[in-house]
Amino acid sequence: MSADRQVGALRRWAFRPVPVARAARLRAAIYLVTVLDVLFFVTDPIDHGDVPAALYQPLPVRDLLHLPQPSPLYTRVLLVVILVSALVAAAGRFPRVAGWVCALAMLDWVSNGMSYGKVDHDHFALVVALFVLPSVGRAGWSDLRHSEAAGWALRLVQVAVVATYFLSAVAKVREGGWLWGSSATLLWALSRRGAVQPAQWLSTQLLITQLMQWVVFCMELLTPLMLWLRGRALHLVVVFWVLFHASTYALLTIHFLPTAVCLLAFLPLERARLRRRSATSAGVEPAVEEARPVRRARPVGT
Repeated sequence: MSADRQVGALRRWAFRPVPVARAARLRAAIYLVTVLDVLFFVTDPIDHGDVPAALYQPLPVRDLLHLPQPSPLYTRVLLVVILVSALVAAAGRFPRVAGWVCALAMLDWVSNGMSYGKVDHDHFALVVALFVLPSVGRAGWSDLRHSEAAGWALRLVQVAVVATYFLSAVAKVREGGWLWGSSATLLWALSRRGAVQPAQWLSTQLLITQLMQWVVFCMELLTPLMLWLRGRALHLVVVFWVLFHASTYALLTIHFLPTAVCLLAFLPLERARLRRRSATSAGVEPAVEEARPVRRARPVGT
């Protein structure tokens, strides 16, 4: 294949047009999770404003962007900026300006939270989504026009999700070797964090926990295939990861909500039927009325 054809194939893959409504619906979900995240899950940046300066070990991205060391006032103002910008962007107002303000503020917030200890990988896809989705501009929930800008944004979110899983497998190999799946890592986690009865039972089952580790490890290694899968096969993989995250939360109270919400980038969200008005006021069946434009749109794989 010639270089021109390779470039053309890459461009068609990266900029494959998708309905604008898909990006609009994903964007709303992303902003909602961002609000929940800073209010209930990643709240330690507020406390970091009050800890000794000696404990601050900034991530490289903070040095690159010259982000300041957090102070009590700084972290509280940053929280307000995230909440306001996320809500404004979620409402569809000033989607580019509000979206990129939220993205920069969230990057500051997350990197702050991870400059005092371990670096979690569950926010990578979320931060990428916050930076790329504003580039779509104004987008309506029922806008079925196909857009390369929307396709490019969703493709980058998909790549970030895949990188989260695949690089997790790479880290396991780097730290524990190719036989990581035969380790007792899950057994150890269940014995420390498992509180519900199924977790307590699993904490005594080495063979079962090793089998579970091998399944997840192999799925992580195979996640790049998600970028080329279509239809039911892709949807089944998404369901697998959703069930995986639900089970880790149920058994270990470890949630991956920032990554899980980004899995929506693989789904045809525009096909979800929304009722704008009741059947009595419209005089027609709402589901049929909403379904017609979707059938006229040309098929989209992802």
